[in-house]
Amino acid sequence: MQIADRAGYEGRLSDVIRTARDVIRRRILILAAVTAIVTILGTIMVFQITPTYQGVTRIQIDPSRNPLARTANEAQAQLASEAIETEVAVITSTDVSEVVVQRLNLVNDPEFAPTGEAAEGLNQQQRLEATVRAVNGHLSAARDRLTYIIAIRFSSVDAAKAARIANAYAAAYLDTKVGKKIGTAERQTAWFQNRMDELAAEVRVADQRVAEFQARAGIVRGGQSNASTIVDQQVGPLSLQLASAESVAAEARSKENSARSQVSRGALESVSDVRQSGTIQDLRRQRAMIVETLQAMQVRYGDRYPDLVKVRDQLNAVDEQIRDEANRVLRSLAADASAAEARAASLRASMDGLERRQGENARASVIAASLQRDADSKHTAYDKMAQLALDARQAAQNSIAQAQIIDTAETPPAPSWPNRPLLILLSLLAGLGLGIAVITVQELMVTGLRSIDEVEAELGVPLIAAVPNVKKTDRPADLLIEKPTSQFAEALRNARASLIGVRGDGQRPKIIALTSALPSEGKTTTALALARTMALNGDRTIIVDADVRRAQLRTITPVNAGDPGIVEVLHGEVSLADSIRPSGVEGLDQIVVQKPYFTSENLFGNDLMPKILDELSAQYDVVILDLPPLVGLADGRFLAALADAVALVIKWDATPKHAVASAAGFLRGDGANLVGAMFTMVDTSSQAVGAYYYYGKKYSTYYQEARA
Repeated sequence: MQIADRAGYEGRLSDVIRTARDVIRRRILILAAVTAIVTILGTIMVFQITPTYQGVTRIQIDPSRNPLARTANEAQAQLASEAIETEVAVITSTDVSEVVVQRLNLVNDPEFAPTGEAAEGLNQQQRLEATVRAVNGHLSAARDRLTYIIAIRFSSVDAAKAARIANAYAAAYLDTKVGKKIGTAERQTAWFQNRMDELAAEVRVADQRVAEFQARAGIVRGGQSNASTIVDQQVGPLSLQLASAESVAAEARSKENSARSQVSRGALESVSDVRQSGTIQDLRRQRAMIVETLQAMQVRYGDRYPDLVKVRDQLNAVDEQIRDEANRVLRSLAADASAAEARAASLRASMDGLERRQGENARASVIAASLQRDADSKHTAYDKMAQLALDARQAAQNSIAQAQIIDTAETPPAPSWPNRPLLILLSLLAGLGLGIAVITVQELMVTGLRSIDEVEAELGVPLIAAVPNVKKTDRPADLLIEKPTSQFAEALRNARASLIGVRGDGQRPKIIALTSALPSEGKTTTALALARTMALNGDRTIIVDADVRRAQLRTITPVNAGDPGIVEVLHGEVSLADSIRPSGVEGLDQIVVQKPYFTSENLFGNDLMPKILDELSAQYDVVILDLPPLVGLADGRFLAALADAVALVIKWDATPKHAVASAAGFLRGDGANLVGAMFTMVDTSSQAVGAYYYYGKKYSTYYQEARA
């Protein structure tokens, strides 16, 4: 399916190309004339244009030449597309143009300065402004592709002037950039210095407010700029002392409570402080010795020994001392616990006082921090302003431009406008386009038939011949005698073959009528030429001029004045034999109408004309009838119905389709045997008649224009 579609597409494309080629061949003279006229007019206009020259200067934007560019990124930012377009706008500004005009005194140059009526009533400033506008109109500046190069172009009728002004623009741009930069930097420096003085005063006031408030609030500043109050410094150590005192008091009170608990249980000796007391330890040793002496005396002397009483009194005295010493130890523990608790209470009271004062100082610290931030911000602003002031002072002292001229304009050897070869070529193309448009319109306005397909589609009969247009002769039918191998002669032989057949074994038509839809379609010439072709090929032939209203056959074939014709025969004035005359070609006779005959009678509608044709058919092999046109006339329709075969003559690319269709309809309606159509006056350079390709160059060797 795809192959078939592709073949169909290629076929349609081939048809379109062939049609276009045929149209050009038919209309080549009109196409050539329109193209030539437009090209000539365009060439004249091109040579009337005053040539202008263009000077081109190129400058390179180079931020690396700026000593104030601290980083590569900062320099690169100045090469952004927006920055370069800004420089282009600066170059084309009126300020730079005014500098150029003043430097080169262009206000007196007649090419740019206002003259005549335009200069009347202008003061010096207005004249300068008008000149600046005119000069700026000749200027163009643009980035050179994606590079960092800007091309400055200036056009003028004077080549040297164009180069000089382009260079002046580059120099003025560089000078303007440096001058404005220095002036701006100087103004910035002065402003920065005034602002720095104001900020310095504000910094001093802010620092003084911070110092005074900190002094009032007891806020001190550490070595790392950390602000704190005296209370904050006292709280830390005091909290440590309080914690230690409370711990000691708790421990002392615990010892006391433990000792009292042991004493209440009668375990006085279990109290560690009691056991560890040196006095108690000495008393216990004394008691041990007394107990040992008492026991020894009891064993030796018995319980009634008098000295035992003294020993027991000594033992009781020692026990009393031990109890007194233990109580003293307990009282010491209680005293220590009370003292520790008192110290802890004292420290707690001090801490409470400091905490109250610390709460008050917290609010003061917030205010102090706010004042400090304000002072710090003023310090930061002052530092930034100082840096900006330093940059401005350096810029004011910098006279280096951030651009450089890399290509100075030279005097152009040739004008930049007009590009005469290009404009002439465009004129040629415009003329060719207009010519194609003209012949296209002409083709669209043509309603005639051109191809086999069109004939078959409109008439439903084949195209039996395509007779070429013969120029430089009033009698094309004579070519059959003079040039029997010409294209014209071959076309008629082709028509004969189509009408009577090439095999000759069938019943061939004897009465062949040629008619047309409209007058002046070459019908009579074709009829005579076909009759001569029949005769030259051995057929006894007669041609009958039945187009009595025009009687054109007499003008293209030899006749004798006064010879009768078909009108006289039909009127009974002469016999049929008396009207037949030789044509000058062997085997061909003719019945010619001597003059146009106009009548309202039905000349061919009676019974006489069929008898005449029957008689002629008996005498000749072929009878050729030259009928009148069918559209608008009824005579031809009667005769066409009597013929064995009818060929409809169509003037190629001229006869309207509707007229041809009407004629074919008349023939079919009358019962005539329409066997085919014949193109006449075909353009010999066209191949639009389908299979009849003998008009092409490939067949040129087949048609030798030699006399027989």
